[in-house]
Amino acid sequence: MPRYENRNALILGAGRSGEAAARLIQETGGEAAIVDEAWPTGRAAELGAQGICCLHAPREHLPDGSFDLVVASPSFASDHPWMVAARDRGLSIISELELGAAHWRGDVLAITGSKGKSSVVKCLADTLTHFGRKACTAGNYGTPLAARVLECQDRGEGTIAVVEVSSFQLEHTRTFAPRLAAVLNIQADHLDRHGTFEAYAAMKMRLFRAQRADGSARAYLPWGISPLGIQPGVSLERFGPQPWCDWRAGGDAISRRADPALRIPLTGYFANPVLAPAAALIAAMLTECGLAPEQIAQGLADFVPLPHRMQHVARIGGIDFVDDSKATSLSATQAALKIIGHDVRLIAGGRLKENDLDFLEEELAECARAVYLIGEAQNPLYAAWVPILPCHRCGTLAAAFEKALADAKPGETVLLAPGCASFDQFDGMAARGDAFQTLVRALSAR
Repeated sequence: MPRYENRNALILGAGRSGEAAARLIQETGGEAAIVDEAWPTGRAAELGAQGICCLHAPREHLPDGSFDLVVASPSFASDHPWMVAARDRGLSIISELELGAAHWRGDVLAITGSKGKSSVVKCLADTLTHFGRKACTAGNYGTPLAARVLECQDRGEGTIAVVEVSSFQLEHTRTFAPRLAAVLNIQADHLDRHGTFEAYAAMKMRLFRAQRADGSARAYLPWGISPLGIQPGVSLERFGPQPWCDWRAGGDAISRRADPALRIPLTGYFANPVLAPAAALIAAMLTECGLAPEQIAQGLADFVPLPHRMQHVARIGGIDFVDDSKATSLSATQAALKIIGHDVRLIAGGRLKENDLDFLEEELAECARAVYLIGEAQNPLYAAWVPILPCHRCGTLAAAFEKALADAKPGETVLLAPGCASFDQFDGMAARGDAFQTLVRALSAR
């Protein structure tokens, strides 16, 4: 595996992954320069204090220099002018994930998918740590893998890195070879970047491309997803609700086809038909890491989800308020509706990332009382959904919250599950969820 040592690297992007990549390049005997399109105030000085060269360049011109490597942050699409220019110059382009993985000496568990990745990563790492294993989270979850390489003793020797991997990171990842790798699900998302569902799905399957075909690696897929890309010699296990899956989540328990006596009770956050397949995957991976069934059951039962993922904020006047701001695709909104099941006042909208607006008609009709629309997407969503149920164009989150509150009755749920990106009105999905929770807290103080 390439170590990417003693390289003269140009880093595209001054965010966390760009900084981690630059520091790792320096730690391994190379030189690093970071270029970005919009430098936040003080960021160049902050990086410069670490000895990192900071460059300014127009979007149309890639900086000149004796670079022999480009490390692209996930936000840089392949058609960005700097990426095009790098290819034209014959420069090798990799992701920060590729760089970090080349220097990581510990075990790697990797999860990709359209929704639910972060919850799986957190549950895996929490459970491993609770039962005495050295484990850390990395990747798209929050801390770049390159940063973990720098902060973990002996480059992570003896530590399990549980890595959340995005399709953006996989665009420029070549030799990343997790011992255990899983695609949690594939649903329409990021089509504004990848163009078609087929291209997006193919990018997800790149997770398996470099797994070692020596019998040590395992790949995990839901039933129904083609195993294209999984290397001969890599064991494949299926998970899901179907009785023929290797790991089945059915009813209130997880079972294993290869061990009919095994039964892992399923309680807590994952104990519903939508999230139970993720619990089956967690059980499979933790078993491979040596945990016992009772330990896995406790890890699932004790799991505390991240904020903004089906987070129950409060019950006020008999009305439940649920923050699922992380639902940034319509398939995630569909899942949120299924989990609650009935009497939902849905707040949706933002910046659309997909074109098919009709596939969740059944869930809207069965589970929602009305929809309260916000942001850039309110008009197309209104046109698609108003034949199905009452829709209200509210514009802002605050206006949608007040309208939903005025309409809601005891026993109903006001659900923020936007189905869209947040960047038309917020700095990110967390800021949107925080704004929703602020409105709920203000309501409780009235």
